[in-house]
Amino acid sequence: MLYIILFIIMIALFFLPQWWVKRIMLRYSKPINALPGTGGELAQHLIDQYHLPVTLEPTEHGDHYDPQSKTVRLSNENLKGKSLTAIAIAAHEVGHAIQDFQKDELLILRGKMVAASQSLQKAGAAIMLLAPVMTVLSHSPMIGIIIALVGILSISSSVVVHLISLPVEFDASFNKALPLLKAGNYVTVRDLLAVRQVLLAAALTYVAAALAGLLNIWRWLVLLKR
Repeated sequence: MLYIILFIIMIALFFLPQWWVKRIMLRYSKPINALPGTGGELAQHLIDQYHLPVTLEPTEHGDHYDPQSKTVRLSNENLKGKSLTAIAIAAHEVGHAIQDFQKDELLILRGKMVAASQSLQKAGAAIMLLAPVMTVLSHSPMIGIIIALVGILSISSSVVVHLISLPVEFDASFNKALPLLKAGNYVTVRDLLAVRQVLLAAALTYVAAALAGLLNIWRWLVLLKR
């Protein structure tokens, strides 16, 4: 019974942040003609104003900043959208570019951790694919335990990446993007509360992913215990 209650709590913790983030993004995605420009125009303006050595381009894989290619990538709705969500997300991603320009240690660490985590997960996936063959050939239950440990290690690495990402995301939102928007008077005082909510939602996108990783770890531990 205790496991069932814990599972329900974990599911709730996983879905609630995800639901709230989507709700806030959608709520403030309505076009506002009074805004001076689109998200893409604001991003390019900030890039030019602060002489950042980065480029801007559209993407179909979610808004993000790529430190490898020095590129701010915005989804079509935020690149061309004239909404509070569009300009807040644009400023947030430029905030990551500023972090990169300033050699932010956590951003650099996250980049290294992402590469290591991807390697671990690929190795884990390969071992799991070979698991049935290895189990049959070895006739040893230890193979199953080793595979479970590899799975836990792989998932744990992604959780660490997401946890490291949280302070990076909050810094991009509230120490970079929000001051930029305030200093340039890109939004009215009345809209600042809404912009803060969008920036918080942008920073919390990794929370759901981290919780999902913790849920998977818990499932692996239950399986291993059996």
